[in-house]
Amino acid sequence: MRLVEHLRELRTRFVICFAAIAVLGIGGFFLSDLVLELLAAPLEPLQADRIVELNFTFITQSFDIKMRIGLLVGVIAASPVWLYNILAFLLPGLHKGERRYVWGFLASAVPLFLGGCTMGWLLLPRIVQLFVGFAPEGTTSVLSAQEYFDFSFKLVVAIGLGFVVPVVIVFLNLAGAITGAAILKGWRWAVLGIALFAACVTPAGELLSMFLIAGPIIVLYFAAGGFAVLNDRRRAKRLAADVGQAA
Repeated sequence: MRLVEHLRELRTRFVICFAAIAVLGIGGFFLSDLVLELLAAPLEPLQADRIVELNFTFITQSFDIKMRIGLLVGVIAASPVWLYNILAFLLPGLHKGERRYVWGFLASAVPLFLGGCTMGWLLLPRIVQLFVGFAPEGTTSVLSAQEYFDFSFKLVVAIGLGFVVPVVIVFLNLAGAITGAAILKGWRWAVLGIALFAACVTPAGELLSMFLIAGPIIVLYFAAGGFAVLNDRRRAKRLAADVGQAA
């Protein structure tokens, strides 16, 4: 396609993605109270002992938080839409048989992302209690609601994205951008990167939470490498068969 046609396609896909996020974001706004309750659940035992207080520090803060939650829910719920449109725009040259990889990517990435978000939410109470535990005995930690929910969102979404990385690796292999041998050869750097990522999303070096995050991602990485190796062998056999038939 010409440049103008590419720009028109980009505009169309952008409008589709924006519309999906906006519509689902409106629904997310009405679910914001439920999301707030889930994210505040780790604080309940601490609030009962008067160790922590969660406060809204300015008049519009509660509304701002609900708007942020609505936007985040819209982005997450619309992820199949915008992921598909991004891949369809970046990989227009895929053959009809190869396009099923896009659907396979979406079918794998979305559950893994949601699973990672769930793990982040399950680890959130432990991390909150760890940080609050640094306060001197007999004091009360007064937390800004906006700062607390921003911290919670970043933790949960970051772990969700970490779980999607192996699926991206598999997709790149299916698209011919990287080989399985290269994936497994770089396992040391991959493990180091995953460990650093887990350390970043679990501040203060909380080792158990770090291992709980890094472990599944490392397993998924090696599973992606093994799948890529098998796919490369299958691709090589198919290519050899095609060459033999042509000869």
